[in-house]
Amino acid sequence: MLLLNYLFFVDRCEEALTFYEACGLGKIVEMQRHGENGMPLKNEAMRGKIMHARFEGDGVAFYASDNDDAEPMRGSAHHLAMDDRHSLDRMFNALGSGGVVTTVLGVQPWGDYYGKLTDRFGVQWMLNSPK
Repeated sequence: MLLLNYLFFVDRCEEALTFYEACGLGKIVEMQRHGENGMPLKNEAMRGKIMHARFEGDGVAFYASDNDDAEPMRGSAHHLAMDDRHSLDRMFNALGSGGVVTTVLGVQPWGDYYGKLTDRFGVQWMLNSPK
């Protein structure tokens, strides 16, 4: 069994995935668009938007798409466990660009180096390096 998150955006999926590539999380490895190459089209406004995408990186894998009925992101977060604090700092700053830091990155009461943020697309990220 393997659990993979599936992120739903209204119409900014490609922008979000391109941002995650620029942050160094990985690459878009599969992308299908609404209304292209035989893919269904629910309404004309969705034409060319992402119907299904797969994103992969070193230790990272998730799916994403645009859905005109997508609900706002809430109640879930991607948790990135990293050994190298310098890399964690870089990733936290990259993902946080244009977003909101909800827990300042630092050594927490339980001893781990940890921070939490919501990126500019409404996705929550928790970055942690064990003590």
